[in-house]
Amino acid sequence: MNEYAVTVIGHDRPGIIADVAEHLARLGLNLTDSTMTRLRGHFAMTLVCSGPPTAAEVEAALEPLTVDRTLLVTVRSVLEESSYEVTGTHHILTVHGADRLGIVATLSRTVAEAGGNITDLTTRLSGRLYVIVAEVDVTDPERLDAALHTAAERLGVEVSLRPADTDVL
Repeated sequence: MNEYAVTVIGHDRPGIIADVAEHLARLGLNLTDSTMTRLRGHFAMTLVCSGPPTAAEVEAALEPLTVDRTLLVTVRSVLEESSYEVTGTHHILTVHGADRLGIVATLSRTVAEAGGNITDLTTRLSGRLYVIVAEVDVTDPERLDAALHTAAERLGVEVSLRPADTDVL
């Protein structure tokens, strides 16, 4: 079975998800993982899907979606997922404060250096307020929490790290 990462980026409009999903379903591709969002009037999605067609067949099937040049579509073969073992516990990291350069860079480096692994991250700018919500796997939450608060103080933002509700995830 072939596995592909399909990315779609372009001007947002109703029906993009339906168009892409229908084309992939007609090819017999199963969507296994996805993330889709609207970013300041643009739509972005990344899908991991598996099925029998070749990458060239997938690209050809999606090509009609790019004809008006409002969408950019890429298809890449991906290797089978390695057996990454989650160690530690799953937490939710939230950050908010005035927008400034380097917030994501500083906080993501802090998580990595404290042995955490960011598994999902979303940012939003609302006026001058910058908000981050991230899912983090971490073996030493107390160490990470202390490091995050030190970094947040330097950045002038508020930070919160709390255990995730595993029943929801």
